[in-house]
Amino acid sequence: MKIDVILLVLNEIDGLRVIVPQIPRDQFNRVLAVDGGSKDGSLEFLAESGIPVVNQSQRGRGQAFTLGVQASDADAFIFFSPDGNEDPADLLKMADYLRQGQQLVIASRMCKGAVNEEDADLLKPRRWVNNAFNLALNALFNPHPRSHYITDSINGYRGLARSALPAVEPFPDDYTVEYRMTARALQAGLRVVEFPTHEHNRIGGETKVPSFQAGLRFVRALGEETQRRFKRRS
Repeated sequence: MKIDVILLVLNEIDGLRVIVPQIPRDQFNRVLAVDGGSKDGSLEFLAESGIPVVNQSQRGRGQAFTLGVQASDADAFIFFSPDGNEDPADLLKMADYLRQGQQLVIASRMCKGAVNEEDADLLKPRRWVNNAFNLALNALFNPHPRSHYITDSINGYRGLARSALPAVEPFPDDYTVEYRMTARALQAGLRVVEFPTHEHNRIGGETKVPSFQAGLRFVRALGEETQRRFKRRS
């Protein structure tokens, strides 16, 4: 089975310098990058590392997913953000699940055994908001929420089989792509699995998504996916 690692890059030079050497490139068909317009030396570093780059025509995480899949000839893809949050040690775990026949593999920051960057904090606003969206997604789209509850529907660190594309495409252009992908995969009855991951601190750069704006966009995405569900049934 051919599996590509697709790096999602936008001004992540500090993370790239630390993370890329930790990627077991010989275990994958190919490592490629989709860049959203980096100006900090990320493109030069990728070129020096021998990693081919697809340049986005416009910024947007969903478009990065689309371009990465289009540039790949693999049977499955792992989407990886080299900012330090996501553990490169999990790449091989994710590949194993894909080879076992799973169609969507999510590295969960919320399930038992996982480590979330807010775990040591008294207040956990990001975790609470994520869990609220998880609850809504399971209630609306998961046919077996009691036995197969999805704990981290939003996390972008995930693997996807090519066979799943007809069910989850088209990808939206924005950062709700993972949430929508999870909802569509569950509705389609795809084989979805999670495993616990360790979320590390960001190495450098800044988060690309303002929190309040993100919350509003996810509410809208939930409504649009609910409408999409009922339109398909009618």
